[in-house]
Amino acid sequence: MTVPDPVFIDTNILVYAHDRSETVKCPLARQLVLDSVRAGSAVVSAQVLSEFFITVTRKIAEPLSLRAARNELSVLARLRVVPVDSTLILRAIDIMSGHQTGYWDALILSAAERARCEVVWSEDLSNGRSYGGLKVVNPLITYR
Repeated sequence: MTVPDPVFIDTNILVYAHDRSETVKCPLARQLVLDSVRAGSAVVSAQVLSEFFITVTRKIAEPLSLRAARNELSVLARLRVVPVDSTLILRAIDIMSGHQTGYWDALILSAAERARCEVVWSEDLSNGRSYGGLKVVNPLITYR
């Protein structure tokens, strides 16, 4: 898969890249993240970084230690990170009502929109669905 420029990476893709119990998804997600970082196209939000921390320290089969998770976050923080602010939240509410999505998904879409991404990599959002100028791609299906 060619890495689009820029691409918004949802939490689940980052989590799979660190979840060694996911023997198929982990190497695929790792390669995706690595390719997007090398291309300089990886975009995340403060929300994604927060969700990543909670998930990799509490919800995966082999949780990372707080120290390891902090180290990973310090690396991820070097990516383009969209801050969550009141304008982003208000836009998310508009996306919710216009596209019938949940709030947290709408906040992801709002951040991707702000970063001028055309593609959101996500396993949680509907693969192939468009939200205005954003297209959701499940790269764990299409990258193989």
